[in-house]
Amino acid sequence: MTTDTYRGDVRDLSLAGDGVRRIEWAAREMPVVRHIRERFSRERPLEGMRIAACLHVTTETANLALALRDGGAEVSLCASNPLSTQDDTAAALAAEYGIAVYAVNGESNETYYQHINAALDGRPNITMDDGADLVATLHTARSELLEGVLGGTEETTTGVIRLNSLAEQGKLGYPIVAVNDADTKHFFDNRYGTGQSAIDGITRATNVLWAGKRVVICGYGWCGRGVALRARGLGAHTIVTEVDPIRALEAAMDGHQVMPMIEAAKVGDIFITLTGGLKTIGGEHVEVMKDGAILANGGHFNVEVDIESMEEMSETKQRVRPHVEEYVMEDSRRIYLLGEGRLINLAAAEGHPSAVMDMSFANQALSAEYLVQHGHNLERKVHPVPGDIDREIGRLKLRSMGIAIDRLSGEQQKYLDSWEIGT
Repeated sequence: MTTDTYRGDVRDLSLAGDGVRRIEWAAREMPVVRHIRERFSRERPLEGMRIAACLHVTTETANLALALRDGGAEVSLCASNPLSTQDDTAAALAAEYGIAVYAVNGESNETYYQHINAALDGRPNITMDDGADLVATLHTARSELLEGVLGGTEETTTGVIRLNSLAEQGKLGYPIVAVNDADTKHFFDNRYGTGQSAIDGITRATNVLWAGKRVVICGYGWCGRGVALRARGLGAHTIVTEVDPIRALEAAMDGHQVMPMIEAAKVGDIFITLTGGLKTIGGEHVEVMKDGAILANGGHFNVEVDIESMEEMSETKQRVRPHVEEYVMEDSRRIYLLGEGRLINLAAAEGHPSAVMDMSFANQALSAEYLVQHGHNLERKVHPVPGDIDREIGRLKLRSMGIAIDRLSGEQQKYLDSWEIGT
C-alpha cells in the first residue's frame, strides 16, 4: 500500500519505518499470536468480516490486527485512550499493512470520539473494545448500525462492568465475550502486566527511588495485587486501601498494611489507583497529603483521581517534567499528578510487555473466530471466554516457553469424575 492511499488519521506517515521495526520486535515475544496468525492465514476463518477495534494502538495491538487481517477480516482501528497511541505504530499499520487507523497520541476528547465514529463508519460485524467506549457509542449515537453486528469482545475490567450494566438493563444489542475475564488474561495481563508496566510508567515519569517509599495501592483486584507485589519487591512499604472486605483480608494476609484511604492519604509518598471506580482519591484525601506526594492512575479512565477538585484547591499548576504536573496548594504543599490522571503505564511508558499481551490478544483473536462460528446462537449478554479456548492458549504459551506438564491417566480422571469412590 502506498502512503497516498492509506485509510485513517495518523500523526505522521514518515514514522512508518520505525513502527514496522518495533512491531516486528514485539512479534518476537508473541509466539501464541504468531501461531494463530499462521493458522488464520491458511484457514481464513474471518473471511468477509468487518472488525472495528477500539484498543490501545501499540506494537502488540498491531500484531493482533495483522492476525485478524490475515484471517480474512477488514480491520478498522481507533485508540481507546488519547495518550496511549504509539504514533509510529499507527503510521506503520496505515502505510505498510493496509489497516485503517484513526489514532493520534494526545488527541483531544472531541477527536477521540470522531475517531471512534470513523472506525464505526466501516459498519462492523464484530467489535473489539477496551473500556466499552466503542460499544457505548454504537448503542447511542450510532444505533442504526446495531443490526449488522454479530458480536463483540471486551478487553478490560472497566468495560466488562459497563457492558454487564447495559445487559442487566436489557439494552445490550448483541453478545459480548468478556476477554478480560479469561484466566489467561486477568491472571497474567492484569497481575504481571500491570504490576510491571505501572511501576515502569511511574519510574520513567519521575525517576523516583522506590526503596523506602510508602506506596499506597488503591484497590486489590488482580491489577492491585500485581502492583503491590512489584512495589514491595523494589523495597517499598506497601499500603492497600479497599472497599471489599475479602480483598482487604487477602491484602493483609499477603503482608500489606491495610487502612482507610483517609488514613493512607496522610502517610503515603506514592499513590496508585487501580479500582475502576470514581474519585478513589478525592479532594478530602488531597487535603491531608504530605508535600511532594505523587499520584498516578492505573485504571482505564481518568476518573479515579478527582482532578477537578485538585484544580480548585491549587493556587498554581505547572508541568515540571514530561507527564508530571505540579499542583501547588494554598498552604504551599506540592502534589504531583502523573500522565494527566490517565492510564500511567501507557501515558508515560510502553504498556504491558509483549509476552503478556500475547495471551490477552490470543484470546481476542480466538474469541472473534468463536463469534463467527457461534454468534448467531448466543444470547445478548456478556459471555465468558469458552474454557477450551482459555486452556488452549495456556497450552500454546507453555509450549512456546519449552515447558511440559502432566496429563491425567484414565484411572485418575475416572476417580475425579466419580462420586462412588471414597476411602
